[in-house]
Amino acid sequence: MSNQLIVAIDGPSGAGKSTLSKALAKQTGYTNIDTGAMYRSVALLAKRQKIDIEDGKALSALCAELQIEFVRDGEVEKVLVNGEDVSRQIRTPEVSLLTAKIAAQPVVREAMVRMQRQMGEAGGVVLEGRDIGTVVFPNAQVKFFLSATAEERGRRRYEELRAKGGEVDLLQTISEVEERDAADCAREHAPLKRAADAIDIDSTSMSIEEVLDFMLQVITKRQD
Repeated sequence: MSNQLIVAIDGPSGAGKSTLSKALAKQTGYTNIDTGAMYRSVALLAKRQKIDIEDGKALSALCAELQIEFVRDGEVEKVLVNGEDVSRQIRTPEVSLLTAKIAAQPVVREAMVRMQRQMGEAGGVVLEGRDIGTVVFPNAQVKFFLSATAEERGRRRYEELRAKGGEVDLLQTISEVEERDAADCAREHAPLKRAADAIDIDSTSMSIEEVLDFMLQVITKRQD
């Protein structure tokens, strides 16, 4: 596709943002900037270097030396940190737990937002998160706010965990989704917020394919 755009996808946890951002990037030939993977990468290096997560100066120095690249190898998207493929290492349970604490540090958020803007300023990128269209790229040409009911997002999460062999309770999973929503909207740094000019998509009764088709139609029109 010509006329490279910046595509922002925001929305609550479990709405399908990650799946759709990857699919959109593949269909358009754009780069999928996985913002979550960026925070995970900081967490991985902080763990390796035994940095205290409350040490803002050390975290700032770490981020200043960090180089993150997203590359597609066939059907696989890889995350390179300072030239090293860390795609697997950043997905471990230990790194996942540390990431939430790392992402809450203002110096890390500021550094990652700067990096995201540098990566995406020329266009041809898809980014998903909770404040992409409001904070990171308020001037993005295409903004989507993807949502679904808490019940549906909880059900999807429940099915996902069951498929992985986990023992989970549906009502508890839905309750956890609702708690996550409340925390995401209330947190001080980068709260979940819909951009005024975002296109709303309620995926509760839609398949991934249907949502993807709609998004592609919007992007194609914006490129004309």
